[in-house]
This record gives sequence, C-alpha cells and structure tokens, in this order.
Amino acid sequence: MKTSYPYWPDKVLNKQVWQLAWPIMLSNMTVPLLGLADTAILGHLPDPRYLAAIAVAGVLFSTLFWAFGFLRMGTTGLVAQAVGRDDGSSNRTTLAQSLILALAIASTILLLQAPLIQLALTLAAASPDVTEQAWAYANIRIWGAPAVLCNYVLLGWFVGNQNTRIPLLLLTLTNLINILLNLLFVLGFSMRAEGVAFGTVIAEYISLLLGLFFCRRHLRLIPGHFILAKLRYLAEYTQLLKINRYLFIRTLSLLLCFAFFTAQGSRQGADVLAANAVLLTFLMLISNALDGFAHATEALSGRILGERNTIRFYQLVTATALWSLASAVLLTLAFGVFGIPIIHLLTNIASVRELASLYLPWLIILPLVGVWGFLLDGIFIGTSQAKAMQNTMLVSVFFVFFPVWWLTQSYGNHGLWSALVCLFIARADGTLGLPSIMSTQPLGVLTKVTG
Repeated sequence: MKTSYPYWPDKVLNKQVWQLAWPIMLSNMTVPLLGLADTAILGHLPDPRYLAAIAVAGVLFSTLFWAFGFLRMGTTGLVAQAVGRDDGSSNRTTLAQSLILALAIASTILLLQAPLIQLALTLAAASPDVTEQAWAYANIRIWGAPAVLCNYVLLGWFVGNQNTRIPLLLLTLTNLINILLNLLFVLGFSMRAEGVAFGTVIAEYISLLLGLFFCRRHLRLIPGHFILAKLRYLAEYTQLLKINRYLFIRTLSLLLCFAFFTAQGSRQGADVLAANAVLLTFLMLISNALDGFAHATEALSGRILGERNTIRFYQLVTATALWSLASAVLLTLAFGVFGIPIIHLLTNIASVRELASLYLPWLIILPLVGVWGFLLDGIFIGTSQAKAMQNTMLVSVFFVFFPVWWLTQSYGNHGLWSALVCLFIARADGTLGLPSIMSTQPLGVLTKVTG
C-alpha cells in the first residue's frame, strides 16, 4: 500500500510485529489450561475441600508472584535497547543482574514464608479443614519462588532479544508437564492438595532448567562478555532497581484495584460474585490477545530506541496500533455475537447466567477502550519509561477507578463495572498526570538521541 504518510509501516515491519506477537498469544492461551486441569482433577475427588484449598492458596501465590512481574518487564526493555545498540556486554550483564535480583527476592520470600502464608490464610477466613489443606499446599508451593522469579527474567530476556518462540515453547511444555505430574501425584499416588503443589513446583524448576539451556545456546550468538564489576556492587544495580521500583508500585496498584473489585462484588452476593468471575474470563481473553502486540511493541520499540531511529519508531507505533485496533474490533464483534453462548458454556447456573448476560455489554465495549492501554504499556516498557507507566496507573486507580466507583455505588454492579471500564480508559491516556507521551515520553527521548 502506497501512501504519502511517512510513518506508514512497511511489510517488513508488519511481519516483524506478527512474528513476535503470535507466539505470545498462543503461549498466553496455555496458561488458563493449567487452572482448568487442576480444577478438573481435584473437582472429581469426593471431598470439595481440596479444590477449595487450591483456590484459597492459589490466590496467595498468583498475587505474590504477579507482584514481582516487573522482573520480566524491566528486563525486556533494557535488553531490547541493548540489542538495538548492538551492545552484547550490556545484554549479558542485564540478564545476570536481573537473575541475581530475582534470587534475592525469592530468598526473602522463603525467609518470610511462615508469616506470609499465615497472613494470607487468615485473611481468606476459610473453614479449618480447608485451611489445613491450604497450608499443606502453600508450604510446598512456596519453594517454587526461585524458579518462578528466574523464569520471569528469562522470559523477559528472550522477548527483549526479539525471540518469542522460546517463551511459547517453555510455557507450553511447562504447563503440559505440570498437568501430567498433577495427574500422577493426585490420581496415581492418591495425594491431594500437596500433590498439586509438588507437580507445580517440579514443573517450574524443569522450566527453569530448559530456559537456562536455551539461554546458554542463545548467549553463544551474542558478542561481548559479562561485566563482573556491575554484578558485584549494589551501586551498579541503580538503573535496574529504579525501573523495577516503578513497575512494582504500578503492579501493586493494579492488584489493589482487582482485589477491591472482587471484594465489592462479593458484598453484593454469591450470584454477583460468580457472574463477575465468569465475565473476568472475557477480560482474560482480551488480555491474552492484546498482550501479544504489547510484547511485540516492547521488544521492537526498545530495539529501535537503541538504534536511534525516530522514523522507524513512529512506523512501529502505527503498525502495532492498527493491528491492536483490528484485534479489539474482532473481540468486540465476537463477544457481541457469541457472548451469551460463552456464558452458557462457562456456567449452567441459571441465576449466574442471567446476571452475567446483564453485565455483558461492559465486556463488549472493553476491548475498544482498553486496547490503547496495552499498547502504551508496551511502549513504556520497551523504552524503559517505567515512571510514566507507574504514574499513569496511579492516576487511573486512585483518581479515576475509586472516585467513579464511589459516585456510582447506587447502580450496584453496573457501577462497579463502569469504574473498571473507566480505569482502562484512563490507562489509555498516556498524558494523564504526566507529560505528553508524544513530546517527552518516549518520542522526546528518541528525538534527543537522534538530534
């Protein structure tokens, strides 16, 4: 397609975007399979407390580990920029620094495991028999922390190196191994919650070993060497710690938002809570689809920043914006046409079906309003503008989500969903509470380095 618009992407760039995006989309789809498999395995045991225990303890670990997701995001941006500069030594050293940081955090988690588990299970306020099984699960599952956090680093490092096929391979194999091990331990060895925990931890360490194997192979292609001085002294970790601090605060704010959303839904009754859980599955589908283009944006924008190519950056933003918008439109159309059948597939409880169908319109419009937030996250991460990403989230959560919820409480669950949709709208405005992204974040950075 010929156009006078100078920032229109060419076929090469569009191909690069898709080569990076589709493996992430597929790998994201493997993640829910594990939860479904665990539910199916434990759900067929005679006592429901085992399934309830996994649900209670699972919230602890999904929240705990997701809070340190900055290990992936921060690594991706710095590595992608090193790739653009053709700086193999920085590429290698960022990997080593991030792995050391991951191990330090994991060691802290293991040292504090008893109070962390106690606090989480106390807040869950489950029945004594469920709490007992949750303890059994948590005491084993927490030993997977080093593997989980190091895997975050490796996934971010591969994406930063413009390779999303290895993350697809790692996540797919890991989840399949996890499912097989859970079947073996629970059905084969007659274990219960602890069997699922053992299967998950073993699978995480297998993933780590596979990731390190592929990492070693990839390092052979990267010139340069590890800068040992930057690994020995804390002062050399300043840039990495600064970026990750912003991303950590950003993630905690988002976790708070979703925890509050769940709590408020629970206050409106079990049926509303269940309906919201069904509809959050739609949100998961949206995230899985749009995250592919966000990851592609992270990798390519970081590399282009390292190359100091302003024109190519604008072309990348155009390409990923168009593909993201196309995906959002398809999701909206799919939810509009197949939303009700999907709800009926996810639950056979009549009251939950009725409520989920009532609130479905919020999910139908969500892809169109939320797509830009995912895109901006990719740009922020790739160009290491973590402070802007943090500030956007803080403003979106505390100055948009909570005020909108407060003003719409009289509308019940509609008010709660309207607040969440407004959160996504606010995230899509990169200028909210910070300088204009088009002048200083990150294009201003590119302009400065390119002259």
